[in-house]
Amino acid sequence: MPARKLALLAAAAGLSLIATGAQAEPPIRSAEDAFCRSEARAQVFSAPDPLNLGLHEIGRRIWASCMQRKAGGPAKKSQRRRRHR
Repeated sequence: MPARKLALLAAAAGLSLIATGAQAEPPIRSAEDAFCRSEARAQVFSAPDPLNLGLHEIGRRIWASCMQRKAGGPAKKSQRRRRHR
């Protein structure tokens, strides 16, 4: 009987961890948002942390800089002056 209670308690704890993990991030709003989230996940463990900010803050900063880059649009070409002959 105590083993069954322990198993039930472990299952409940596992479900609560899954539920809190799903609520940790707001819903994806755009394709750019999804791309930047995946980029942040890929880079969060390799990014330097000299200020000891923590993984969540580093990931948020990576995501924010990616979103800023994506919002800027494509890089604009400089206009070349054409010399008339």
